[in-house]
Amino acid sequence: MAPVGVSEVAPRFASGWRRAHLAADDRVARGRAARKDAPRSAHGCWQPAADRPDPVSLLEQQATSRLAHLVPIRYGRMLESPFTFFRGAALIMAADLASTPQSGITVQLCGDAHLSNFGLFGTPERRMLFDINDFDETLPGPWEWDVKRLAASFEVMGRHRGFAPADTRSVVMAGVKEYRERMSQAAAMGGLQAWYDHLEVGELLDLVRKEVKVKAVSKAEARATRKMVAKARTRDSVRVMARRATEVDGELRIVADPPVILPIGDIDRINTGWEDPAPIIKKLLSSYRRTLNHQHHHPLEEYSYVDSALKVVGVGSVGTRCYIMLLVGRDLDDPLFLQIKEAQASVLEPYLGTSSYPHHGQRVVAGQQLMQAASDIFLGWQRITGADGQSRDYYVRQFHDWKGSADVDTMKLAGARLYSRICGATLARAHARWGDRIAIAAYLGRSEKFDKAIAEFSVAYADQNEQDFAALQTAAKAGRLEVRGGV
Repeated sequence: MAPVGVSEVAPRFASGWRRAHLAADDRVARGRAARKDAPRSAHGCWQPAADRPDPVSLLEQQATSRLAHLVPIRYGRMLESPFTFFRGAALIMAADLASTPQSGITVQLCGDAHLSNFGLFGTPERRMLFDINDFDETLPGPWEWDVKRLAASFEVMGRHRGFAPADTRSVVMAGVKEYRERMSQAAAMGGLQAWYDHLEVGELLDLVRKEVKVKAVSKAEARATRKMVAKARTRDSVRVMARRATEVDGELRIVADPPVILPIGDIDRINTGWEDPAPIIKKLLSSYRRTLNHQHHHPLEEYSYVDSALKVVGVGSVGTRCYIMLLVGRDLDDPLFLQIKEAQASVLEPYLGTSSYPHHGQRVVAGQQLMQAASDIFLGWQRITGADGQSRDYYVRQFHDWKGSADVDTMKLAGARLYSRICGATLARAHARWGDRIAIAAYLGRSEKFDKAIAEFSVAYADQNEQDFAALQTAAKAGRLEVRGGV
């Protein structure tokens, strides 16, 4: 079967395309019929197109909308390993996925579903859940794209950790199988049951204990999981306050940690191209409140602005405008840290069509609310015009609210296999909330045909990722790119 091209994909997904409501039997038939146009085995094929864009050129194009003085930091982080390169290469993979087979069944995509974009967070009800935690690239599109990016990330991680090829394949297969089986379970659920489905931390720890009993996971890995959960419970605004703020001349201020954290008063705007954030923050605080869910009263109203700082985050997001903001409630023991992050166009838009939302911040917030089992009460958005006359979109969320993540660099094989399963199940839950879970489950079926195909794709794409990583190394050595590492 010839792969579906960009021109064929984009019209379907350009405005959040969805099939009209169908009876369950018709949805099953729809999923099975999709196998004719996109056989499950066809997903195992990966071969770069003859006119495949130069990966370094794609990264350079992406950098043009980012702060120039931070782009070398992004390159430095991507050059640490093929795994960190993969984390920052969502645009490259989006371009590649556009030419791969797809079933025509749409979901709300994360858009960057690699294994490091899953983790723990606190809900408004003060429960701790495991879920997807990054939605910068979210957009409606083919569910296979998220599955392929997640599976390939585990293949890349397995190589990074030095696992044997057969062991790495078992890690990838475990996650895809879990996605398939979880989607089958979701297909049997009612709409509300599928919508409310989630993974609480207690269930996660129970799962780890069961794996220890059957010796699928070591006691050391179980202890590491409990430690991760315990550490996540300490990650809140009070902890950030103790680590990141101090009194300066009698006033509370965020502590500088250049170049990762730079208070707004310390920004060299001439050399960095960074506009004065004060007007942006003032405008945002006066208008962002209207995008929050609670119409009559919101806890934000009890807090007063104190200070802000530029914050360099992640790998793929380095160079986009991001602030952390300190607010205080009744006293200094009642701090609130918010993160204000620039939202640019999704890397998927060139291949799936532009977002139906007028603001990219709104696109991110809407995608998160569609995919996550629960969302931050401070999650909102706003478009602000800076002093340079440029309008930019932002979204706002709490900074560190019981946030926790797995330590990939120390993960052993058994733990990686279990983590792959947890991520696969979580992605299936997220896709089932809005997408046609019945059709997807029917398409996947009960055999391992799809699982094996994705494992084969992951091997081939990890090879491609290593070639692209080498291309970035060559460009850096030749002086084509300015690189700054060690931060």
